[in-house]
Amino acid sequence: MPVTLNSLESRGTLPFDQVIDVRSPSEFAEDHIPGAISLPVLSDAERARVGTIYVQEDRFLARKIGAALVARNAAAHIEGPLADRDGGWRPLVYCWRGGQRSGSFTSILQQIGWRADTIAGGYRSYRRLVVAALYERPFPAPVALIDGGTGTAKTRLLAHLHAEGAQVIDLEALALHRGSVFGLMGAEQPSQKAFESALAAEVAALDPARPVFVEAESARIGAITLPPALAVAMKSARAVRLEAPMGARVAHILDEYADLIADPARLDAILGRLVRYHGHDAVDAWRSWAGAGEFAPLVDSLIRTHYDPRYRRMSRAAATPMTVPDLSDATLREAARRLIDSHG
Repeated sequence: MPVTLNSLESRGTLPFDQVIDVRSPSEFAEDHIPGAISLPVLSDAERARVGTIYVQEDRFLARKIGAALVARNAAAHIEGPLADRDGGWRPLVYCWRGGQRSGSFTSILQQIGWRADTIAGGYRSYRRLVVAALYERPFPAPVALIDGGTGTAKTRLLAHLHAEGAQVIDLEALALHRGSVFGLMGAEQPSQKAFESALAAEVAALDPARPVFVEAESARIGAITLPPALAVAMKSARAVRLEAPMGARVAHILDEYADLIADPARLDAILGRLVRYHGHDAVDAWRSWAGAGEFAPLVDSLIRTHYDPRYRRMSRAAATPMTVPDLSDATLREAARRLIDSHG
């Protein structure tokens, strides 16, 4: 009997050993239930072929060809990724809307003897829960905002808050972006839906009686848009502004952006995008420092000329300043403890 997902919280309590997404690879890549593995019963090309035959030629022929492809791909999965599963293994399977793809694969697994089942409504039922959590209900816990200029180690402070037992959501880690023109982490950001799935999973785990610490962000982190429930909660949140000496901020940036420093072509391309804000003379000077490997003066100038003025225009006047003498782990650990005590 198909399993109904009544809440995001219930997903982790279901009596199944593994969640299997049998949709096509592109569907899985756009978004999937957190923790699910991809075992597509139709590839993207196969799905397009069957769909075309269904619409343009003959529905029976489409179902027959689709069944053959599903059986062939199911066999490859059983002999490959599932070859080591024992008789007691219990999988939960889903496709787009809980229809033929998941039903066909689950039937094959059941014939083997595994206690497999499907998700009622498939991915669409799960997605409705995500939308409800992020778009239709107020944010469930009080937000404590960590504000501060570029290079003040706000993300590292979040890590220390987490280590000290506080509730934390690292939005930049979920968005794979540091929130600036230099901010992309890795090759690309997740899709909006994938970001929302990751965020919704963290929101579902929150204790509503305790504050959750979040780094101050604009409405967008790179290409990702923050859902309105969280954006509204952040606007009204109690905020702390982290302040540190310029030398410490520069050193932190040099360490944090080591991947960018090691990629001269990428760094130069990003600097070129700043011409429209600061003109050719300033950017030429920055490019000269970068080309000569003089990254400390480059970072110092970027903070003073580009980032701090922009931060002052956007910062929260009501934020309580928290000045630290340096950005060492010991100092940030102590700052985290003070913040937890003050928000208790």
